[in-house]
Amino acid sequence: MKLSRPVSWFLLAFGVWSWVIWITFVKNLWADGSGLAFDDAGDPTGYFWVHLTLAVVSFVLGTVVGFIGLRGVRAIHRTS
Repeated sequence: MKLSRPVSWFLLAFGVWSWVIWITFVKNLWADGSGLAFDDAGDPTGYFWVHLTLAVVSFVLGTVVGFIGLRGVRAIHRTS
């Protein structure tokens, strides 16, 4: 399968975006002081685990999509 140049760059940008957004989200989740992520004893709540799972899955999918985009960009540069 051959990806076009715009699609390859979009996928690569999406992968980079995922790294920035989800790493920032996890940092903010970890530092949450509102009581949603951690209870009074400092133990993680259900909110924390659900959102951490969401972040990890999204981070992995973004990484895979970005890798596909990177391969597409590299293939375009090899044939040019």
